[in-house]
Amino acid sequence: MYGRQTLPAEEEDEELVPEEGPYDVEVAPEDDIPRMDLGSVRIPVPDNCQVQVEMDQESGHVRAVHVVTPHGQVTISAYAAPKSSGIWSEVCTELAEQLRSDGAIVRTLTGDWGKELSAKMGDMALHFIGVDGPRWMLRGVIASPKHVAEGAPAQLRALMKETVVVRGSGPMPVRTPLPIKLPPAMAEAIAQQRGQA
Repeated sequence: MYGRQTLPAEEEDEELVPEEGPYDVEVAPEDDIPRMDLGSVRIPVPDNCQVQVEMDQESGHVRAVHVVTPHGQVTISAYAAPKSSGIWSEVCTELAEQLRSDGAIVRTLTGDWGKELSAKMGDMALHFIGVDGPRWMLRGVIASPKHVAEGAPAQLRALMKETVVVRGSGPMPVRTPLPIKLPPAMAEAIAQQRGQA
């Protein structure tokens, strides 16, 4: 009589979604924060930041979109995940092992959403944050020169907190990167640059 089936749908949904971001598109707030729509993710771009697009030279497809901030270069990506459980903890462990094998000094920390990684490689500092959502995982990394690295984790958290994930309803293999689609004006500008190259 008092089972879960008696709960209204909106109450059930609230159990699955964090009160703060990052947000699934189904529960994203209607706010005035300007976000760059990249198809699978909508990322805030503060006024003091620039956007860089990394292209695959052979295929012409977008490999990544970076937000260059005063504290370093931020890359936020979304991946397919199973409905039943999160994958960030496992991914985080594998990432730490890979970084150590590459010669980095790695520390595992606890942040707002759980495990975070801090790594130092030469003169660069890297900070990784992951968040598990409904059928998606959001991963963010900020790469910073050492002299501005102190404020880097807070900068990354601030951007991830306001990011919206658009998973889509179709089936996808676990850990598959969700596709990036550039805004039309940006895609046109890049196409023109490639044509002139």
